[in-house]
Amino acid sequence: MKPEAVSKDNTEHPRDDKSRPYLCTVCDKRYGTKGALTRHSFTHTGKFKCGECGTCCQSSAELTRHSRIHSGEKPFECSVCGKRYRQAGHLVEHSRVHSGEKPHKCHICDKAFSRSESLYSHLRTHTGEKPYQCQMCDKAFSQPYSLNMHVSVHTGEKLYKCYICDKAFIFSKSLNGHMRLHTGTKLYKCHFCDKAFSNSGDLNNHMTVHTGDKLYKCHVCDKAFRFTRSRNAHMRLHTEGKPYKCNMCDKAFSDRGGLNRHMGVHTGGKPYKCHACDEAFCTSGSLKDHMRVHMPEKPYKCDVCGEAFPFPGSLYEHMRLHTVEKPGVKV
Repeated sequence: MKPEAVSKDNTEHPRDDKSRPYLCTVCDKRYGTKGALTRHSFTHTGKFKCGECGTCCQSSAELTRHSRIHSGEKPFECSVCGKRYRQAGHLVEHSRVHSGEKPHKCHICDKAFSRSESLYSHLRTHTGEKPYQCQMCDKAFSQPYSLNMHVSVHTGEKLYKCYICDKAFIFSKSLNGHMRLHTGTKLYKCHFCDKAFSNSGDLNNHMTVHTGDKLYKCHVCDKAFRFTRSRNAHMRLHTEGKPYKCNMCDKAFSDRGGLNRHMGVHTGGKPYKCHACDEAFCTSGSLKDHMRVHMPEKPYKCDVCGEAFPFPGSLYEHMRLHTVEKPGVKV
């Protein structure tokens, strides 16, 4: 077991991953530090053996924690949302969802994370490391979930199905987030206003309405965006150009959604109809924005002066009045 490099993340990587240089000779798992490999080796040599799967542990306490994998016992409950965990450390990490604490900071760009694993994954955006290689083509990825998502392009496999609407997903996490749309559970609350969301990504996107921040930067040209999807679509302009071409004119787009919206120009197809005035739209998002014309609702409120707006874009433009300095005016 000879080191080639050092990294703290102990996530299993491919056999040739040099960022995980410490190889277990029993099961071929790789680790970033010698200490992580040593801890792992106890699962093969420890004195306390699990009667279910044969895993060895160094202490009776460790065996007790391990046995919860088989029993399903989750004794550690979140006092805020009631979610339960097998280990106290997992509860501590989860609690940061509610507290907003992000103790793990990137030494390059100062971005902070609630989990150390998220930091190590983020660091690859700076190093450009892509250890996860697709076995069906020559593409490589910096994150395992990116590879898994890509592989579905080849296989089309979606194993996780919603039992209510039969929608299927590649990942169990995606299914869990989707299920909250049916149950109405909204764990992620904005501390500027009373809005709540079913997943952390939607909350993070919403927060930019209040802050005006553009957190998601292009790694090539430093252009910044409020949403990851906008940044990702922009990034394809650098890496792939505009692969989605219209077969009725010479226009091309960086994402499939842009092409689908454009096709409405040729087909006249506007499947999303307003039930109040019968106006129709090419996309559900356009219909949703239009519906606010009929409703007095103005959900996007300025936390500085209290003025409210029907659209997030309108609030964002308004917020610049408070944040942009003007000559002779003290803001």
